[in-house]
Formats: sequence, structure tokens, C-alpha cells
Amino acid sequence: MAHQPDPFAPAHQKAQEWLSTIAHHLGTEDRHYAYRVLRAWLHLVRDRLTVDSAAHFAAQLPEVLCGVFYNGWAPSRGPVRYDVNWFTTAFAHSADISPAEVPAAAGAVSAGLKALCSPGQLNHVFALMPASLRGELEGEAATPQTPPPASAERRRLDALEDNVEALIEAVGVLARGLEQLPTSEASADRTAKSGQEAHRILLAHTTGRAEC
Repeated sequence: MAHQPDPFAPAHQKAQEWLSTIAHHLGTEDRHYAYRVLRAWLHLVRDRLTVDSAAHFAAQLPEVLCGVFYNGWAPSRGPVRYDVNWFTTAFAHSADISPAEVPAAAGAVSAGLKALCSPGQLNHVFALMPASLRGELEGEAATPQTPPPASAERRRLDALEDNVEALIEAVGVLARGLEQLPTSEASADRTAKSGQEAHRILLAHTTGRAEC
């Protein structure tokens, strides 16, 4: 019987090439460490994105890493609006590193993915993030701050910031739906889907605020 090539070999090889690039940017030869950091980055960024944005980014990934990206995902819960302090703690726990190492590690993964993904893809993802979180993803250490006691004014400003953030995400989804892309999907279908996704974002946000 003639030898049959492994049908998964090309996908495995592609994932190994991407992991090598990430390890290079991390300055390590420890591929297990590089994988933990990459996985933490993928999962935390994924959870901060809308369903549409997450799928758009995942389409850039090799098959194996696309599976890693989606593993354990609960799209009905997203996007999760965590802040930079929560991100740092969760990243450190997932990657098994100290919180102090997170900015450099996250920044290295971002640099590696920028080299691997289509031009501008990571910039689009980062544009959906708050400035402080975007800075940490690009390798800037966050300045720890002790939050003051909550006041009525502070709560009002937090609610306003949350509303603006949800609106930016919804508008971003609509804008991508209106783009003229060389895909097989009809423009009207893409626009309708983006409208439905934007409505879902705003509805989930409104429901979440009502439950608070």
C-alpha cells in the first residue's frame, strides 16, 4: 500500500512557523512558553471583541491557531469590557508569568502577529480597545492607580464611557459591513449581517446596564 502523506501536516507546519515567529519576538527558544503567551493573548483579545470582529481576525490565523483562538469561546457573553488591570492579571495567570512581565510579553506577541497578519489587521483590532489596554498590548507598562471611592459623578462618567465604547464597537461593525470587499458574499447580505451584529451589541449593552 502506497504511503499516504499526513493530511494535517501542512496545517501543523504552518502553525509551527507562526509559533517560531512569536518565539523570536519574545526572545526565547522555549516553544511551550511562547505558546502559553500566544494563547493568553489570543483568548483575552478575542473576549474583548465583538463576534464579527473576532471572526474577522480569526480568518487571518492558520487552521491550528484558529482552533486555539476559538477554544472555550462563549460568544454570547462578549464583548467582555474588562480594563487593563483585569487584563494584566488574567494574562499573567493564563501565561504563567508575573504581572510585571505582561506588557513586554503582550507587546512581543503583537509585534509578531503584525509581521504575520495582513497589513493593518492588528491596528483594526487595537482600534476597538480602550487607550490604556491598547498601550499594554503594544508593550507599554500601565501605571497602577488606586481607584477613588465611587461617587455619583464617577458612576455617571463610567456609564457614559461604557455607552460610548459600545457605540464605537457597533459603528465599527456597521462600517466594515459597508466596505466594498472582493469576496463572494453579496454586499447586501454583508450589510444586513453587520446591521444585525450592531443591533446585538447595543441590545446586549442596554440589557446589561438594566441588570446592574
